[in-house]
Amino acid sequence: MESFFASSPRGLEPLLAGELGALGAGAARPVAGGVAFTGDWAACYRANLWSRIASRVLWRVGEFAYHGEDELYGAARAIDWPGFFSPEQTIRVAVAAQKSPLKSLDFATLRIKDAVCDRFRDALGGRPSVERARPDVRIHAFLQEKKGALYLDTSGEPLFKRGWRAGRAEAPLRENLAAGIVMLSGWQPGEPLLDPMCGGGTILVEAAAMARGRAPGAKRRFGFENLKAFDSKLWEQIRKDASHASNPSQSLQIFGSDHDPRALNDARRNLAAAGVERWVKLERADILERIAPAKEGVMIANPPYGERIGSAEQLARFYPQLGDALKRNFAGWRCHFFTADLRLAKLIRLQPARRVPLYNGALECRLYEFKIVAGSHRRA
Repeated sequence: MESFFASSPRGLEPLLAGELGALGAGAARPVAGGVAFTGDWAACYRANLWSRIASRVLWRVGEFAYHGEDELYGAARAIDWPGFFSPEQTIRVAVAAQKSPLKSLDFATLRIKDAVCDRFRDALGGRPSVERARPDVRIHAFLQEKKGALYLDTSGEPLFKRGWRAGRAEAPLRENLAAGIVMLSGWQPGEPLLDPMCGGGTILVEAAAMARGRAPGAKRRFGFENLKAFDSKLWEQIRKDASHASNPSQSLQIFGSDHDPRALNDARRNLAAAGVERWVKLERADILERIAPAKEGVMIANPPYGERIGSAEQLARFYPQLGDALKRNFAGWRCHFFTADLRLAKLIRLQPARRVPLYNGALECRLYEFKIVAGSHRRA
C-alpha cells in the first residue's frame, strides 16, 4: 500500500473523502485542504481519472524531521529519486509550509532541487533539468514546524484542467469547485437544473458530465505516466472500464442562460468540447426577467459579484431585485448562489435555508441555499 494526499478546494474535504472511498481509497482522512489516504496504484489511477473534486493526487515518498535548510537538504538527498524517474526528464519543485521555521521558501525550494540533482549525479553522473512551465515530473514538499514530507505529483497538470475548456480566458470558477457545488446542492439528474448566470458554462458542463457518468479526466494525460512505477497495462484497463461507464439512458433537463452573448458563445464551445452539448439547452436571458423552465427544480448560480455587474453600489441595488425575481418566477425551486460577496444573504431579503463556507482559491465564499415559496421567507 502507498500513501497519498489529494488536495482540494477548502470546504470540500468531506465530499472528497467520500468520493475517494468509493474509488477504492483506504483510510481516507479529511484534513484542511485535502484528504490523506492509502491505496494501491489502481486506486491512484482511478482517483486521477474519476475524482471531480480533487486538485492533485500526490504520492508520499518521504517523511523527515528538520530544524533548518541543512536537514531539509539531507532528507531530500536521502531519497532514491533515480528509482522514480530518469535524468533526461525535467523537474519542478514546489514548497508549501505551515508554521515552518525557515525564513525563505524560495531557498528551501532551491535546496530540495539541489538535493535531487546531487542524488542523480552521485548515482548516474547526470542530472535532470528544471522546467517551470511543463515539467515531466513535479516534486512537492510540505513543511510543518518540526517535520516535513516529500511527494511526487501523480496528476501533472491540476485535475480541474479537464481538457475541454475552449473559452477566451480562465473561468472565475474552477471545474472541481463547480462540481463540488453541484454535489452540495443535492441535485439529482432526474430534476430540472438551471444556471441563469452561466458565463462559460462550467457548472453546466460539470453537472451534465456527472449525470452522464463521464470520467472527468478522460480527455487528458497524467503525471504518473512519466514515473518508472507506471503500469501501462493496468492504466489501459482502468481507462477501458471508464469508457463503458457512461449512462446513455439518463433523461436530463439542464438549462443555462446569460445576458451576455459572448459568455453564451463560450458556453456553447465548452459544452461541445466536453461532449455534453446535446443535454444542455442554452438561451439568452436576464435572470431578473426569465421564467422558470419547470414547476420545480434546482438553480445553481455564481453571481459575478463585481466582475461583470460593476460596483458595490450596483450590486446592492441588484440583490433586492434578484430576490423579488426569485419570488415572482421561481416558487417551488431550491436556489443556490455561490458568492464571495457576503452581503448577498442580507440584501436579497430572503431567509437562507443553508450557508456552506467554501473557498475559491484564497477567497472566502459562501454557498447560500434559498427555498423559494411565493409570499413567504421574506425578512422583515
